[in-house]
Amino acid sequence: MRARRSLVVAGALVSALVGVCIPSGEAHAQAIPPAAERDEGWGTASTISMLIGVGTASVMPRIYYNDPEATVGWKARWHISQLAPIMTLTAATLLVDIPIKNLGEGTRPGCTVEETESGFDGSNCESYGMPSTHSFAAWSAMGAGTAIFIIDTVVYSDSKFHPGSFIGNVIVPLAAGVMTSVGRGIDGSGFDAYEDPAQIGIGVAAGVVTGFLTGLAYSLLQEPNCGYGNNLVCW
Repeated sequence: MRARRSLVVAGALVSALVGVCIPSGEAHAQAIPPAAERDEGWGTASTISMLIGVGTASVMPRIYYNDPEATVGWKARWHISQLAPIMTLTAATLLVDIPIKNLGEGTRPGCTVEETESGFDGSNCESYGMPSTHSFAAWSAMGAGTAIFIIDTVVYSDSKFHPGSFIGNVIVPLAAGVMTSVGRGIDGSGFDAYEDPAQIGIGVAAGVVTGFLTGLAYSLLQEPNCGYGNNLVCW
């Protein structure tokens, strides 16, 4: 009887040791599925359109109609001072993307506050969505370009209209802004949108106002002509 009991105890100990030494398949780290599914194609398209709008407004020259007798006609000048509104709007976009979003705690579609706070990679809930950073950046470029076009046309060109300035400063950034916001808001076919309509709308409104005021201040303070010679770049 004692021999049998010893064998049972020994068998139990061996089983326990085997269980400890050989990890169970259920103990393996399990892959955590994304909290929200998003369409990466639309995400990429919205980013590209945002960059197109911002880039176009950034590289557009100041176009104005010069009316002195010897140099009458349309002129285009690139100003180094254009870095001022570009850097201002970049700083505003970064401000929106980090502290303002974190203060607002507006979760993205398909996410909860807890999932956003945990922010694990691949969850598609790594950040808040209020307001939409993409929409803010794209529409601030459109607002700035529109203000510069208006001032260059009305103040410095005696209200003479230049289609190239209108297309580069207004139409392209406007189309890019629309494409950006549409791409951020599309859902369906099993996918969640990147931001909801309210988050996009606030991003658009804040971007237009911020961009317009920035472009207005810059264009009023910086005349489009270089003030010397016929150089295309103004230092």
